[in-house]
Amino acid sequence: MTLMQKFLGAAAGLTLTAGAAFAEPALIYDLGGKFDKSFNEAAFAGAQRWSEETGGTFREIEMQSEAQREQALRRFAESGADPVITTGFAFSSALEVVAPDYPDTTFVTIDGWVDAPNVKVIGFTEHEGSYLVGMMAAQASKTGTVGFIGGMDIPLIRKFACGYAQGVKAVNPDATIVANMTGTTPAAWNDPVKGSELTKAQISQGADVVYAAAGGTGVGVLQTAADEGILSIGVDSNQNHLHPGKVLTSMLKRVDVAVYESMSAGESLEGGVQVLDLANGGVGYAMDENNADLVTEAMQTEVDAAAASIAAGDIKVHDYASDDSCPALTF
Repeated sequence: MTLMQKFLGAAAGLTLTAGAAFAEPALIYDLGGKFDKSFNEAAFAGAQRWSEETGGTFREIEMQSEAQREQALRRFAESGADPVITTGFAFSSALEVVAPDYPDTTFVTIDGWVDAPNVKVIGFTEHEGSYLVGMMAAQASKTGTVGFIGGMDIPLIRKFACGYAQGVKAVNPDATIVANMTGTTPAAWNDPVKGSELTKAQISQGADVVYAAAGGTGVGVLQTAADEGILSIGVDSNQNHLHPGKVLTSMLKRVDVAVYESMSAGESLEGGVQVLDLANGGVGYAMDENNADLVTEAMQTEVDAAAASIAAGDIKVHDYASDDSCPALTF
């Protein structure tokens, strides 16, 4: 069993036992859509797993505009849904307004931050997982230049970028990292055409591996990378299957585990803060039949050794969110 398999097994071990009589949970997807093949789809996978294992049902809604956030939260709370799970940092402001009005309902924010007794905050160490795929990008690169394409330019996505750059530099200190963000509004999560354009621009600068942390926009990045004959790296969900033999790996962010745990806890879920990290299987990288020929045993051994050192605290991966700096990358 590889170290990463152990980590993913640990993630499964985080889950709680579902009870028999919970109020119906609700899941609100962020802009980009339920089937964005990334963040939202990972959330859906967790909910679907809970439903299949327990026979329970859940309510869900896809956001079409910013104005719907507060409306959806109130609608689910008033109808008795519990917990009400939100995906994405952008729900924070609406939750700050709504949560105090429904003290008997537990809300969950994945990637957001709300300081309220009935809000469960679930975060991830995206920088740690991104470090690992950065190492892999540097190992696979023939040009010494790799790329990063983020979605909306926010501190969270800079966490991905900085961890990735640090991992690249750990393998090749002389490597060049080209980084672009898709935009500064939520539309940046669902613009595969812009993702394609940025990928072509990075290829023209010598990038032969590109990591996309951009939600639905990343679908355009992975497609263009495959079309142009370079490698890509997926994010959140395992995206290796989208272009077999062309996606080097995917940085796994176990949003599915966060949703599954929350639904399993049901009405017993309490507010507070939970961090899913590399040590407990909250982040990692994907290996399967679709990328097996791209990752040598030596590559995986080196990355797994680094993962163990990060989990043990021997390697410190810089967290952009802690001080708004990025030693390995200039934006």
